[in-house]
Amino acid sequence: MFRVIKSRAEAIATVCAQGQPYELQELAVNGYRHRIFVNAPQTLLDLYRDNLSDMDFIVYEEQRLSFNDVYLQASMLAAAMVTDLGIEKGDRVAISMRNYPEWIIAFYAATSIGAIAVAFNALWSSGDLADGILDATPKLIIVDQERLDCLGQCEGLPAALQIVRTRAVPNVQITSLDWSDVLREQRGAAMPTVDVDPDDHATILYTSGSTGSPKGVLSSHRAIINALLSWELDECLLAEMGIHSPVELDFQKGMLLAIPLFHVSGLLVSCLMSLRAQRKLGCLYKWDTEAALALIERERLTVCSAPSAITGDIISAGLRSARDLSSLRIIGGGGMHRAPEQVKAIGGFSDLLQPHTGWGMTETNGLGVGIFGNDYLTRPESSGRCSAVLDIRVVDKAGDELPCGEKGELQIRGTTLFSGYWNQTEATIQAFDGEWFRTGDRATIDEEGFVYINGRFKELIIRGGENIGCGTVEDAILEHPDVIEASAYGVPDGRLGEEVGVTLYVDKEISDDQLREFLSDKLAVFEVPRYILQQHIPLIRGDTEKIQRRQIKLEALELLGLSAAQDD
Repeated sequence: MFRVIKSRAEAIATVCAQGQPYELQELAVNGYRHRIFVNAPQTLLDLYRDNLSDMDFIVYEEQRLSFNDVYLQASMLAAAMVTDLGIEKGDRVAISMRNYPEWIIAFYAATSIGAIAVAFNALWSSGDLADGILDATPKLIIVDQERLDCLGQCEGLPAALQIVRTRAVPNVQITSLDWSDVLREQRGAAMPTVDVDPDDHATILYTSGSTGSPKGVLSSHRAIINALLSWELDECLLAEMGIHSPVELDFQKGMLLAIPLFHVSGLLVSCLMSLRAQRKLGCLYKWDTEAALALIERERLTVCSAPSAITGDIISAGLRSARDLSSLRIIGGGGMHRAPEQVKAIGGFSDLLQPHTGWGMTETNGLGVGIFGNDYLTRPESSGRCSAVLDIRVVDKAGDELPCGEKGELQIRGTTLFSGYWNQTEATIQAFDGEWFRTGDRATIDEEGFVYINGRFKELIIRGGENIGCGTVEDAILEHPDVIEASAYGVPDGRLGEEVGVTLYVDKEISDDQLREFLSDKLAVFEVPRYILQQHIPLIRGDTEKIQRRQIKLEALELLGLSAAQDD
């Protein structure tokens, strides 16, 4: 029987006290004092070594790798990187593939030797991939068949770029090394010894801005590891407060890897958190509801953390399916708000199944606020309360903090924040108000500390967990010779949260299919508009001659038969 503490502050004081596993202390990080975990691993390599075992870690189709297997293969790959491929501390190693076991092995290897693992979006077009390579300037890129073929279409690739292919046959247009051959040369090699500091850079994950190309979010070993321990702490707090008591199981816990590893939630929440918890990862090549249900049943998976579109698919299909999904204990995740009906459906799926959600960003290493169980069922519109290692506030346009209940921009500070945008000093400066990160999200905080996200100041569309910059879509469309003006916006969608819509001022009518074909090599698949509205008059502009995006969106929703009330 666990002790009930009603106050979250009291629970934090108990669980994070001196001598406790989650003891917190203040430390100067990047010029500011932040709370960190005293007992945290210092680097990602320490994290990997602390969690070795013969238990299953990765399950992909018929392939099964233990935690030890992954580390041993990563050691051989790391040795090859250092000895054969000339990778040094601080070099970038890009990973561009689907959720194969090799993705995780490559990440292990790169971060263990002090290289920076660069996670490229596997859905990028060949042009996006070329831009990513020119931006991150990796010395090595590891790709699967689709991405290898994509590289073959890229122009102007650096001559010095080394390519390792996995699950792929050679492409005559491009020189590459085979994964198996690379590892064979270092069979049985130990992990190389490299001096890595906690505040050294570990990852670059790309996120879409409201305009222009994706920005590379640079994070340190310390930031990532403190994010991982913060999620663990949240579970301890729930037990300490009497909200949730972890259920003992007679089988290994497992996570459905339903999110691409190039996303912060896939990499940290699904993968690295599973490492800490000794959970196995059930991997899918891409999202397939029936395949997911079969994997949950076969492997007795216990957790699924994913956008609302995916969890909605699982719940709705699961209620109709004859498959045994009784192993599931927790389902939810971040991204767009779940409809209250979906939250209630999760709570009613099984007495053992608990819903959760949260809010975080790539820039915060996915950490921010979270909510679980009955708290979520009674507050389905809330994203939760702030992590114990972070601080949040809501400010007005002048940057002054607002009282509880008033709407403004959500800002956040703490140990898990990113180091800056790769090669974008000005964007990094603009992203911060002193030590506070400007999220660009509109929010309120109630008197109990629960955060409610009310929309965005940034011009972003969030489709199934993918951030899409409105400016990125518009720039691509404006390359068409018959398009004079364009305004992109999010259209509410019951499954994906939002779909991409666009209103165009055109010289002459263009068929939707022709426009989508034109955009196919300029935008990622998920960025191509589903809704296209065309007109032969200029778009609405205000007194400053700025396009009135909000009004254009509202008019589009009306034409599409969607009420303004459905809009955020």
